[in-house]
Amino acid sequence: MALGAFWFSIMSLLVRIAGRRIPSMEIVLARGVITLMLSLAAVYRAGIRPVLGSNRRMLLARGLLGAIALSCFYFSLTHVPLGEATLIQYTNPVFASLVAAVFYRERVHSGDLVALLASLAGVVLIARPAPFFAAHTSGINPEYVAIALFGAFCSGTAYAIIRRLPLERAEVIVLYMPLMTIPISLPFAASAWVRPTALEWAILLAVGITTQIAQTSMTRGLQLERTARATTVGYLQIVFAVIWGALLLGERPTAWTLLGALVIIGATLGVAWLRRMVGQGDE
Repeated sequence: MALGAFWFSIMSLLVRIAGRRIPSMEIVLARGVITLMLSLAAVYRAGIRPVLGSNRRMLLARGLLGAIALSCFYFSLTHVPLGEATLIQYTNPVFASLVAAVFYRERVHSGDLVALLASLAGVVLIARPAPFFAAHTSGINPEYVAIALFGAFCSGTAYAIIRRLPLERAEVIVLYMPLMTIPISLPFAASAWVRPTALEWAILLAVGITTQIAQTSMTRGLQLERTARATTVGYLQIVFAVIWGALLLGERPTAWTLLGALVIIGATLGVAWLRRMVGQGDE
């Protein structure tokens, strides 16, 4: 899980660097093409039949929501400081719990609602909109924050759907992400295409490869360790993102951002702890 968090943070850093000149949807398309080839190879290597799985309706929904979430996350990475964008993305476990409660009638607790409100409060501390913070505004466009938060919601919803696909192989579930990402991102990327330089092509290739390594590492970690503990280790990605932002991009977190981080992480860990206490945290 720690290794996966490290490689996901490297992926985010590469997206941030590539996004200085290349539109975010072009980066999404490049990642989709690379991960499609790697995912197809993984499916065929594992000898999975049928290749496209059994519950294709749910798989398509997961792929669609994952593609939207990815597009929003990459947009935020290119418009919001690295640490802040990663923090907002990590509100998704709270959304996953609430979506599962609403659509799949999983038991919802008052703690889930408190965690949601706390996570949103953490996002407000990071964004610090002018009407509420006057001289202490962050300078981050509220629309960009809204896009990042919507991406986190879509990501959480996609995770909730995965819980309803216990019989599908992980390789097949992962395959549906690029299957949906490519057709969604292609029109946007084509309409604003920027021809990458040789170095930028290398960065785009590295985005796809680091993504595959990170997903493989985290999947293996979730298989070997209890869910609550494994996902807790995943929060190292935030630490790595803040470090890369400070050392390589000159994006030093403010006291407000650190406070927002404590609120968001505390809220999501609280949800995991609550699930564990009621016997839903271990799978």
